[in-house]
Amino acid sequence: MKESKAQQQLALSKQNLILLAIGVLVIFIGFALMMGSSSGVEYNPDIFSFRRITLAPMVILGGFLFVIFAILWKPKIEEE
Repeated sequence: MKESKAQQQLALSKQNLILLAIGVLVIFIGFALMMGSSSGVEYNPDIFSFRRITLAPMVILGGFLFVIFAILWKPKIEEE
């Protein structure tokens, strides 16, 4: 049995998947900003820098919000 065209469509469109990939990339960038090379042997005050404490969590939160937007966004339907 052949399925109709409506049943073959995915829940998310191609545009949604592209936006979702961008959001995940932003989240990875945020975690990369939070990372750093700190030795466990000696104290490194750089762990309290603006980049790790403030900027990185804001970028990660923005990425998660963008992923939610990418999932909920409905592209305009093109009439054929």
